[in-house]
Amino acid sequence: MTLTLHAVCFDANDPLRLAKFWAGVLGWTPDGETLLPADDTGFRIRFVHTAEKKSVKNHAHFDLTSTSLENQRETVAKALELGGGQIDIGQGPEEEHVVLADPEGNEFCVIEPGNDFLADCGFVGALACDGSQEVGYFWSKALEWPLVWDQDQETAIRSPHGGPKITWGGPPFDAKTEKRRVRFALRGLLPDVDRLVSLGATRLGTGGDGQVEMADPDGNEFSVVVSG
Repeated sequence: MTLTLHAVCFDANDPLRLAKFWAGVLGWTPDGETLLPADDTGFRIRFVHTAEKKSVKNHAHFDLTSTSLENQRETVAKALELGGGQIDIGQGPEEEHVVLADPEGNEFCVIEPGNDFLADCGFVGALACDGSQEVGYFWSKALEWPLVWDQDQETAIRSPHGGPKITWGGPPFDAKTEKRRVRFALRGLLPDVDRLVSLGATRLGTGGDGQVEMADPDGNEFSVVVSG
């Protein structure tokens, strides 16, 4: 297999500020506007400059795990100290996870200890996405990551090497109204682009440095850097 998930990219008005925030929360190594994982996550986090302000809830967010209630409180406190904030996205008072946002409003959750679904995951437990069952199947085939959940139109995949799960919550989900601020950046060969199209992706255009812009079956933009 030649196609790999190289990075999860966030649009950012101040990429260096967000890189510093997330490096502090995750304990990852910053390399300019990119964070290099310090665990088995397997992909980078990259912040890409944009002048556009965030206006809607992201379709994807990180779920961070906790080993204890004290550990959960420590993670929340660290995020707030670094410039994050607590937000209300409609969660009920019975919810045990804590919903936060980074300094530019990108949502993420600090999950309560004892969560069975993320029990064998590391600190970055999941990238939780709004999306259809179809798009979960697409990404499972595209990355050749097995499905680890497929029930009630909810899907999840995970690298055979471990790391976070990527999940899609199924309907109902918000309609796509603008370019996604959270996107996948892949690396592969030219035949991988054709294979992605055969699986249901759409080719949108070509950028610099051998980069092919594409969209998955739900219309979520992603890029493939083609080498060789």
